[in-house]
Amino acid sequence: MAVRAGTAGWGGTRLGRVLGAGAACLGLGAALACLDRPAVGAAAAALSLRLEERLGTQTPAGPARIGLGPHGRDIRLAGELGEGTAERLRAILDANPHAERLHLTSEGGLVAEGQAIGDLVAARNLATYVPDYCVSACTLAFVRGHRRFLVEGGRLGFHAPYEAGLFGQAVQADGVPERTAYLAAGLDPAFVTEALATASADLWVPDTGRLLSARVVTETVDTGRFPDSTLDDDPSPAGARAAILRALPLLGSAPGAVADLAAWYAEAYRTGRPEAESVAGLRRRAAAGIARGLAQADASTVLDAGRLLLRAMLAARDGDREACARIGAGADLVEAGEVLGDGAAVPALVARAGIVAVIAPLPDSGVPARACATEIHAYARALAKAPAEAAPAVRALMQRAGRPVREASALP
Repeated sequence: MAVRAGTAGWGGTRLGRVLGAGAACLGLGAALACLDRPAVGAAAAALSLRLEERLGTQTPAGPARIGLGPHGRDIRLAGELGEGTAERLRAILDANPHAERLHLTSEGGLVAEGQAIGDLVAARNLATYVPDYCVSACTLAFVRGHRRFLVEGGRLGFHAPYEAGLFGQAVQADGVPERTAYLAAGLDPAFVTEALATASADLWVPDTGRLLSARVVTETVDTGRFPDSTLDDDPSPAGARAAILRALPLLGSAPGAVADLAAWYAEAYRTGRPEAESVAGLRRRAAAGIARGLAQADASTVLDAGRLLLRAMLAARDGDREACARIGAGADLVEAGEVLGDGAAVPALVARAGIVAVIAPLPDSGVPARACATEIHAYARALAKAPAEAAPAVRALMQRAGRPVREASALP
């Protein structure tokens, strides 16, 4: 029976492979799965494990995705640590001796694989990096890095190892190997004790301060530090489209625009552009595409967009005058929606405009951005005109989005 330390569904993409945090007692054998009580529960769990061995009912997980990043310096590993994952990683490392970092995005898996990957990390003197989440058995690999990086907002999760029974219940296993591995990596003993005291069916996600003080993480980094890893678990066109909609949900009403942006984003990922740069590029392209599309819309839609932009500039004026100026100069409904916190108005405008594509922004014209007050005055004056004149005036302001302001010139 393989010892596991994984969490099903972590990150929202994989479900039902291993009993995880908050797992519900559902389906056949629910009574046994929920019996985490004295003699009856222990006997039922032991029987389930024997039946599982006899019947071979464990559901095999799909293989983790392992790929070489740009320039041969980063290796990306995403998915469950199933049997053979470490050997596949070894083959890539043998073929790419100049690799420096291992990106880890994993809900865990087999303890033995996590330890074997950790041995490879230590032997090759690799740094480890978590761009999103690394839980359970994955942490056994992460802590072996000679430098251990966690993205701001990233998550590391710990619990005791377990064996999964026939009916989905977790039977806690001996945690001595894990304790030995964590302590050998220099982690604080009190932290290790707390991590392995967490029930197998639960998950402890310490805050960043605790991870740093316990020497689990050596440094937190922003999304501009390393090549983007957001598509590690699914670099397909569908995966890129899903990433776009997570970053810019307002584009859900413009599927053609999403397809254009997804192709650009996937290429940026393949070439190793950092996530922060890629997201900035996405936002810039989306904002310019929306502004161009709205500038061609009917008069009612143009006026509604102008009013929303003006409201956003007024809301940003006192706290962030640069954002105010950007919103006006670029007719930036992406940033306007964020300033106003309105999750419905901007998508509704995008849908009304019928935007079907996003074209890359034109090169920077070198014209400096106008001041916040100047932009507010321009939109207010245009909207104050008679209805027949107001729409053309606002449309003219929005058409300037084809000339990005100077401060955005360094963006991709």
